[in-house]
Amino acid sequence: MIKALLVDDDLKLAELLESYLKKSDIKLEAISDPLNTLPAIRNHNPEVIILDVMMPKMNGFEVCQQIRKDYSLPVIMLSARGEPNDKIRGLESGADDYLAKPFEPRELVARIMSLIRRIPTKKESKNSIFEIDDLHLEIKMSGSVLDLTTKEYDLFSMFINNPGITFTRDEIIKEIKGIEAHLFSRSIDILISRLRQKIESDPKSPKIIKTIWGKGYMFLDIEK
Repeated sequence: MIKALLVDDDLKLAELLESYLKKSDIKLEAISDPLNTLPAIRNHNPEVIILDVMMPKMNGFEVCQQIRKDYSLPVIMLSARGEPNDKIRGLESGADDYLAKPFEPRELVARIMSLIRRIPTKKESKNSIFEIDDLHLEIKMSGSVLDLTTKEYDLFSMFINNPGITFTRDEIIKEIKGIEAHLFSRSIDILISRLRQKIESDPKSPKIIKTIWGKGYMFLDIEK
């Protein structure tokens, strides 16, 4: 069961989310006082934090900045204010995702699962030629920064964090935002092809991102 911490002074919302998330195997602990966030993290050891922006005593941006001083846990910010500047401010304060209120609980579950999947399931080899810089959203190959689009970065970081695991097209479409659903197969193939052009010595005979026929794609790490 995934452990999540909700920091929100809306007690009714906390009660509703606790009931809904439980159905998706997510155990929610909720606190209403943002000043208790760090102690709650220490006590409950959550895997993801859901953080409201508009709260008394301390707003969500300030709380997120405090969290980032000590923890790298995934943070999803909630706000009734959906202006682009608010989203940018949330991401700049250290949040991983931003969800405008009101929202469908199902969408929150999907975003939680997406962030959890990005947590490395295996330790990256110290000898790997690839290095992810989450702060600057960059990936280095043999010390040089790759020129990647946002979608290419999202896709490749997912692969690097899950070496040896085959991802189907359906799984990839859930991870990469902005791919048109009715064209997703072609969109993913094009995205993979572009990525291979940037990382493979011979894109026509790939050794890093392998096609697993009838299933999907798999990343095979390359050591120095």
